[in-house]
Amino acid sequence: MTGDEYILSILKKYEVPRGPESPAEQTAKHIAPKIQRWAGGWLSALSFSGAYARQTAVHGVTDVDLFISLKPGMPGTMQKIYDELFTLAALHGWNPTRRNVAIGISKNGITLDLIPGRAQAGDESYHELYWLKSDSLRQTNLSLHIEAAAKSHRLREIQAIKIWRHIHQLDWPSLYLECFVINALTGRNTDSLAHNVLHALDMTGEALATTCIVDPANPDNVLSLDATPEDKKNIAEQAKKSAAQQHWEDIIW
Repeated sequence: MTGDEYILSILKKYEVPRGPESPAEQTAKHIAPKIQRWAGGWLSALSFSGAYARQTAVHGVTDVDLFISLKPGMPGTMQKIYDELFTLAALHGWNPTRRNVAIGISKNGITLDLIPGRAQAGDESYHELYWLKSDSLRQTNLSLHIEAAAKSHRLREIQAIKIWRHIHQLDWPSLYLECFVINALTGRNTDSLAHNVLHALDMTGEALATTCIVDPANPDNVLSLDATPEDKKNIAEQAKKSAAQQHWEDIIW
């Protein structure tokens, strides 16, 4: 089995089923009415977002991301809205956990991230999100994240690195990881998946600590600040160890 064939088999193993009849979308559909009642007239839209919409999700991390677009002017701070959504999830027994911009929940064996965002007056494609790690607000456009991932033609490489991150339990925020991999592979041929994944690991080991990565929708959001120096050190050290392995079975599995 070639390196490409092996990696493709691992991607298949971690594949998140997609489509209206998939367990992930059916679970999202089941909880949607409760979110709609909570948001009331302030709800603008519910849509699939995050890694699921970017087609970079891997099973075992988050099966589906549900974006809760709230209308401009909804009262309260975004932290208050975030906390209210967490309380709602707890009341319904969804076993919520606080993530950086999302409330992680679990239902029927499916993991979902609920991402609340308040649309900006004048340009409702941009939303204000609460950033838990820094206790701050960020303005971004999730549709542009989807577009950037699609245009990169690096979805499989991103998924492979996400699987590697998951196996080694590394704290590397998803969007930051994706943008770093895209940056690391800029200009490289798309034909050899194995060579590209190995190059991404090499670059992670060599340059993660010194590479500035920004949000493709808003350069004011410096994504590379979302991991601590200690986290970056751990990620880089593991990347070096993995890249030095002789067999793909010792890198991802």
